[in-house]
Amino acid sequence: MLKPGTLLHSRYKILRPIGRGGMGAVYEAEDTLLEGRRCAVKEVLLGLEVDPADREQARLQFYREASVLARLDHPNLPKVSDYFSEGDRDYLVMDFVPGRDLKEIIDEARASGRFLDERTVLDWADQLCDALDYMHRQNPPVLHRDIKPSNIKLTPEGRIKLVDFGLVKILSPDEHRTITVLQGRGTAAYTPLEQYGGDAEHTDARSDIYALGATLYHLLTNTPPPDARQRFLQPDCLIPPRALNPRISPRVERAILSAMAMHPNDRPPSVAAFRAMLRGSPPPGPPAAVWAPPETPWEVLWGRQRTLALLALGAFLLALAATLWGRP
Repeated sequence: MLKPGTLLHSRYKILRPIGRGGMGAVYEAEDTLLEGRRCAVKEVLLGLEVDPADREQARLQFYREASVLARLDHPNLPKVSDYFSEGDRDYLVMDFVPGRDLKEIIDEARASGRFLDERTVLDWADQLCDALDYMHRQNPPVLHRDIKPSNIKLTPEGRIKLVDFGLVKILSPDEHRTITVLQGRGTAAYTPLEQYGGDAEHTDARSDIYALGATLYHLLTNTPPPDARQRFLQPDCLIPPRALNPRISPRVERAILSAMAMHPNDRPPSVAAFRAMLRGSPPPGPPAAVWAPPETPWEVLWGRQRTLALLALGAFLLALAATLWGRP
């Protein structure tokens, strides 16, 4: 960890650590060239065990992705203003976002025995969808790959900010290999199954949709969902949101479970489609003939019960007809 008072790049004075992970840390810092400006400095540390060739490729990838991030400009994203390297560490400088993260707000609600209001959570979701839709529409598209409550801040003005670009992924059609020591895998409860493993070739916008759905699940139920590996081994371990919080509307539950489908093809194909499901409005664009939301567990159960009831009714009618037919 960098000590308070450390001066980076002859400009950024470290004030305090904000967070720490296995591959680095995030600090609040003072920009000594712009008096009074606070910024967040994201540190990426590659381990000494990394092959030198991979280390060099990872650094080139960092600079390429940082340059893309620096061009992003959206009210629900912190602005990236600088990036540089010192020794074996890479640094990304962005706006410091005041306020509390949503994990703190969930913990506070749970401790007081209450659930967050669905309308409030949907307003936050709408802002997150704005940011993700903007990122996914970049050329090339930009994936966040680590959406979770602790990476989402609520500012004192009530604006949502999606922070920490530590696992960002730039989708490039000619890229065949990703350096996993830089990309990481995200946080288990919010990470889709395709993001596990050695590379990111199979991740796309639907991977962020899974993480957003898992985040909304946590926000509305006060309970983090089981991780994708556990769900793969125990398909019934995901408790439907309304079983934990009956105040959740069926429409929102259906949207969340669709976003959290294990296979990407079963999820909404875009953030815009997911937002339409949350709102209960028609999906954007032409009618989607190849994708339809999968049934919720309640719909599956009702379908089974209805089928059994129809079979029982059919058997009863056949028996009644046989009885009547046999009468003289």
